[in-house]
Amino acid sequence: MASTIRLELVTPERLLLSEEVDEVVAPGYEGEFGVLPEHTQFLAILNVGMLRYRKGSAMNRVALGGGFAEVTPDRVVVLVDTAERADEIDLERAQRARDRAEASLKELSLDDKTYAKAYAALQRALVRMAAGGGE
Repeated sequence: MASTIRLELVTPERLLLSEEVDEVVAPGYEGEFGVLPEHTQFLAILNVGMLRYRKGSAMNRVALGGGFAEVTPDRVVVLVDTAERADEIDLERAQRARDRAEASLKELSLDDKTYAKAYAALQRALVRMAAGGGE
């Protein structure tokens, strides 16, 4: 029985990480899901959210911008639009993005076509703040 699983996280710009980990928890479209070594194979749509992975006792966080995950018994491949490790996140910039998105949402009605964009921007900012150790 394998004791670790390879996690590969890829964006259009770069390979963000490729590591052997003990556990992966990802923000699936239907809710969070966890993956351990020798997990059954499946594909999943990912929401904007926080991916967490554990190596030993250390839990690491990555803010994701949505995408897909392929799980096999020995590997998890995550393909996303955007991703930032916790240590890469500028909390002040994320807070400014949150403030702008909240201000936009206050000015828009639910049927306004830009409401969904403003709401998505708010979600991304909140995830970045959470992954970066902010609010």
